[in-house]
Amino acid sequence: MAHLRLGDEAPNFTAMTTEGEIDFHEWKKDSWAVLFSHPADFTPVCTTELGRTAALSEGFAKRNTKPIAISVDPIEDHHKWAPDIGELGGTDLNFPIIADPDKTVSELYDMIHPGEGDSSTVRSVFIISPDNKIRLTLTYPKSTGRNFDEIMRVIDSLQLTETEGLATGADWVPGDRVIISPTMSTDDAKAKFKNVEEIKPYLRFADAP
Repeated sequence: MAHLRLGDEAPNFTAMTTEGEIDFHEWKKDSWAVLFSHPADFTPVCTTELGRTAALSEGFAKRNTKPIAISVDPIEDHHKWAPDIGELGGTDLNFPIIADPDKTVSELYDMIHPGEGDSSTVRSVFIISPDNKIRLTLTYPKSTGRNFDEIMRVIDSLQLTETEGLATGADWVPGDRVIISPTMSTDDAKAKFKNVEEIKPYLRFADAP
């Protein structure tokens, strides 16, 4: 079982999904991806989460990001469950759900929660950049649904801070000012960014590019 860390390459896999068989790296190609697990089909929290994901399709596309879900249930159950997801979220299922009945992918990404008395997955999230590197991980217990506004916010932050020398502060949302990395001098920051403000020698704000 892998113990994946930030910066590791996201393991590749081939799996059956509601959109047919995929090779994960080939499927995502030059896009960002959000790979997220849910404990089981036909469960209340999971239905709200997948409905929310479907409703956010335009937001994901705007960010060049592809969502893909996974559970240990078989593909037949995924297809039967899809109408419920569409009914609750107001949008038909528009992203793939991986069928992982043999738990190959779930174990590859360490999604099984030990000690819970079953083999279903916890609510893991992996945000993966176009170069197939793991850029963020989140793990929620089975009883707590994910905050998809936070997932979108994190994608925005990760994509913004691809620009050298930038970071985002607490509670940052798009439109807020950004933080200059301590590795960049104030003079260099002023040459590169707009409205640089030095609060402390190590804390400088600027307008987002």
